[in-house]
Amino acid sequence: MSLRINDTAPDFTAETTNGPISFHDWIGDGYAILFSHPKDFTPVCTTELGLMGGMADAFAARNAKIIGISVDPVESHHKWKSDIQAATGHQVDYPLIGDPELKVAKLYDMLPAEAGDTSEGRTPADNQTVRSVFIIGPDKKIKLVLTYPMTTGRNFDELLRALDSIQLTANHQVATPANWKQGEDVIITPAVSDEDAEKRFGSFERVLPYLRKTAQPGA
Repeated sequence: MSLRINDTAPDFTAETTNGPISFHDWIGDGYAILFSHPKDFTPVCTTELGLMGGMADAFAARNAKIIGISVDPVESHHKWKSDIQAATGHQVDYPLIGDPELKVAKLYDMLPAEAGDTSEGRTPADNQTVRSVFIIGPDKKIKLVLTYPMTTGRNFDELLRALDSIQLTANHQVATPANWKQGEDVIITPAVSDEDAEKRFGSFERVLPYLRKTAQPGA
């Protein structure tokens, strides 16, 4: 099953380090960041999980929950958490999904169906495609997918930036330009007429016939 932006994020039940969850119910009426890892006790992932622990408040301020998944049992995750804190100084208080039967990794198209049904004996290289991040909206639709190689640590500041854009553009008929950050000018979408743009946003700059910029709404 191939997953694309605007597809409904597959629902599932799973055991986590914070207890059992039903994913859509766990998301609730906010956003969710689901980020995946090929194996416990891997060096790059250790730094990523710790960094996310340190950024939990920043995501919570945006009404976004964070949840990790690694292709190993929950018992292994609990042991890994102490290493993560020792290495990064951050606790992992958010849930980590156990996926010892590879069910969630397959459901989210990160492993092929023929990968088997157990994490036992599998190496990080066997699971190297389990390196995707999904931003999921309150409507349970996939808003963003990013997949990184095992040797490249993820940029979670970029996830925050993208989440800010996703939330802004969900509430206003605007888009955000390259390298946009909170408070910077935005693009008025082509669906908005000039007359309507003036009513909605006040003044705007016409850069090209199809490119109009205005101040960020609410900034």
